[in-house]
Amino acid sequence: MRALEVPAAGDEIQRALEAGRTTALAADCQRDLQKWAESYPVLFSARPFDARLYSTVALANAFGAPWESPDRLRIAVRASLWVFAADWVVDYIAKTRDEIDTVVRECMAVPDGTAPVAEDTAPAAELARCLAGIQADIATVPAFKAHEPVWREQLRRYLTAMAQEWEWKTAGAHRDTGGLTFERYLANADNFGSSLVNIGHWIFTGDRATLAHLEALWKVSAEVQRVLRLLNDLATYERDVTWGDINSLMLGVDRATVTGRITAIVNECRELLRPLRDTCPTEATYLERQIGYSTGFYGITDYWGPL
Repeated sequence: MRALEVPAAGDEIQRALEAGRTTALAADCQRDLQKWAESYPVLFSARPFDARLYSTVALANAFGAPWESPDRLRIAVRASLWVFAADWVVDYIAKTRDEIDTVVRECMAVPDGTAPVAEDTAPAAELARCLAGIQADIATVPAFKAHEPVWREQLRRYLTAMAQEWEWKTAGAHRDTGGLTFERYLANADNFGSSLVNIGHWIFTGDRATLAHLEALWKVSAEVQRVLRLLNDLATYERDVTWGDINSLMLGVDRATVTGRITAIVNECRELLRPLRDTCPTEATYLERQIGYSTGFYGITDYWGPL
């Protein structure tokens, strides 16, 4: 569809115009996401994967990078939904350590070029097949060969962090004052998954400058991920109590302490982003928009549908 040509507009009209374009981008991303998810019914048939979840995942990615096309955003959008699926499999389907180990083993086999056979309909197998499809898409760009070790390492960090939180939750460590602490919990923020999404997106879409500074962007992404982890906790405490999840507010800190840490980490992110604004300004903006969008979003709601 050809973009509409509009006359010069005032600030409010311009802001609304930009919001309309971004919402249209999100709508296209959502349509692609729902069609793609139909190929993985074991992962996405649970009740919490409702239309609202697809919509909010698409909106978050579209408002994070409104300059992109739906095609260029598809890795970020699909990887974001994959993270929700992995969270569901690890936190709510898996009941034993052996099942967690199977998830980690099968997903880590994907970077080695191995995916479970199609006949295996176990959740861990479908999770790995879904990941393999995302990775195969990323691998269509020449940059993947050189930067695959970064993708592999962030995947390892993500799965390790997910398994660690499962251990803490299963052991009830957050209810033992001598066990899990706020600092240990925050250090495990790779389980949030946004850095995995970011790495995939940057490899898939990045220009020469972006790829040359991928390590520096990765470092900032880890800090942004901590901010998003804590913003999520502030929004989901009541739900986490109901669902039996771990939340930073269960670990001897109050909302003021968590908010203060968020402010401190955001200030660190600004400093880390300062040199990147000159070398890869689009990616620096992308990370800043993740913080801003999530602050607004989690101030009102969160992503999951009801159990």
